[in-house]
Amino acid sequence: MKKSAAPWPLLQIAIEPKKKADEEKLGVALLGLADEDSDFRVNWDEESGQTIVAGRDERHLDIIVYRLLHELDLAVNIGAPQVAYRETITHAREQDYSHKRAFAGQGQFARVKILFEPNGHDPDFVFASRIIGGAVPDEYVGRVERGLRTVLRSGPFAGFPMIGMKATLVDGAFYETDSTALAFEVAGRACFKEAAPKLGVQLLEPIMEVEVLTPEYYVRDMVTELKGRRGKIQDQESQGMVNINALVPLATMFKLEDMLRSRSKGQARLSVSYAGYAPVPMPPDDPGPSAAMAIA
Repeated sequence: MKKSAAPWPLLQIAIEPKKKADEEKLGVALLGLADEDSDFRVNWDEESGQTIVAGRDERHLDIIVYRLLHELDLAVNIGAPQVAYRETITHAREQDYSHKRAFAGQGQFARVKILFEPNGHDPDFVFASRIIGGAVPDEYVGRVERGLRTVLRSGPFAGFPMIGMKATLVDGAFYETDSTALAFEVAGRACFKEAAPKLGVQLLEPIMEVEVLTPEYYVRDMVTELKGRRGKIQDQESQGMVNINALVPLATMFKLEDMLRSRSKGQARLSVSYAGYAPVPMPPDDPGPSAAMAIA
């Protein structure tokens, strides 16, 4: 199976100093750590006023927090880890949308017909144009793409970014007097929003490829722990020690390493890598998409 690139970061936490006086010191420390580690990100959420730090996985963030506490001597409050969920579409649909507005005596017009199609779980949005004969000028085509990229930052299901989608501009229309680049950008956004209820929007979660190396005596305990976290056992290999390979949702992996070591009296070893995204299981009575862990 060919793995797609992970849309880093997969995991993030909110962090704040326990003392107001340490805010600047924390900011400098985090920026310094980010310069050392390309997989570590720091963002400031203007709405909440929180500092958000993000990394590859729980172990990665644990190391960052340890360094803040013990190397840089900072007292901090840490929020609960947040997983990078994504949204995607499962159905194709061609949507025709016309933007018509009048503002301050000036008309606004833009018509777009866009074909939306699933594109695996590729994190990169794909945009194409099949416009011929100048139905939409080239400078307006680019603004349609810009409008779509803007709206896809927050999906219609739960507000997570959209992945795995291709959009093709197949037709459109403009007026010499009333059409503008902004009107086509607005039309691109509105066209997707109008199509979304018919696209089978689905919530996705990151899945990790987990390898557990353990003495044979503890295999049953290891498998029980992994399955209890919605893990799917792929295979087991025995070469003195037993190597258990599984796919486990990142959302269920918090403190997994600690638990495996506890169950094996410190003898089990864990390694983790990104596998891909898969649909979040739906409750048994939910009529939504299948809950199968199909990695793409």
